[in-house]
Amino acid sequence: MKPIELQLITVKLENGQHGIFVGTPLIQNPSLMQDNQVSEIWFSDVRGLPENMPLEQLIELVKSQLCQNRKTMH
Repeated sequence: MKPIELQLITVKLENGQHGIFVGTPLIQNPSLMQDNQVSEIWFSDVRGLPENMPLEQLIELVKSQLCQNRKTMH
């Protein structure tokens, strides 16, 4: 089985609350981090997912969301 690269993103709010988001890596080369600062963040709708959803199916859902985001941002 081919490994799937995932990255955790932790967002902390000013009120102390925080959330952890799982996604595909945004920056593939860590040496480029300085040149790629975050400019905007969008959140999708909250979706109820089955707790036993296979990781592969979750990644496909993430990829489809990325495709939708790319279409609406351009």
